Amino acid sequence: MDDKEIKSIIESILFVWGGPLHINELARVLDISKEEVKKNVLQLKDEMEKHNRGIRVIQVNDCYQLCTKIESHPYIEKLCITSQNKGLSQPTLEVLAIIAYKQPITRYEIENIRGVKSDKAINTLLERELIEVKGRLDKIGRPILYGTTDVFLKTFGFKSLDELPEVEEIEKLDFLLKKE
Repeated sequence: MDDKEIKSIIESILFVWGGPLHINELARVLDISKEEVKKNVLQLKDEMEKHNRGIRVIQVNDCYQLCTKIESHPYIEKLCITSQNKGLSQPTLEVLAIIAYKQPITRYEIENIRGVKSDKAINTLLERELIEVKGRLDKIGRPILYGTTDVFLKTFGFKSLDELPEVEEIEKLDFLLKKE
């Protein structure tokens, strides 16, 4: 197989798969090395960006996925998303930020930082699969530990948690707030 054919197959696989697909799985299916997969995925990504395509390849940890360009979001939202799924409220974003930066963290620790109850925000984040239960603390009551998910990384455009912005940059994310 030449690179053109490999890129075509990768694009087809990522399209059909829908979610993040691990590089090992792509290498296995294509019967090529991980390095060859990475090279072709990066070329495919560059080609999509160069031609200003409506979809792009993103990387989440060691997985790749097709997704739409952020510039297309308002039009997709207009077509597909119901009003209940638009954005996150300020309290929910606060809880998400605390979890992202302090994970793994308990509900009590979150509420201690915020000074208010956070049950509703935590439930919203769990429903949207932005956070998940990472385990339980080994102390009385065995409180639940929360952490972010790959859906969180994908939603906010990060490859890994190492790419989280400095806390001062969080204020720039105002566009994610729910319009009230």
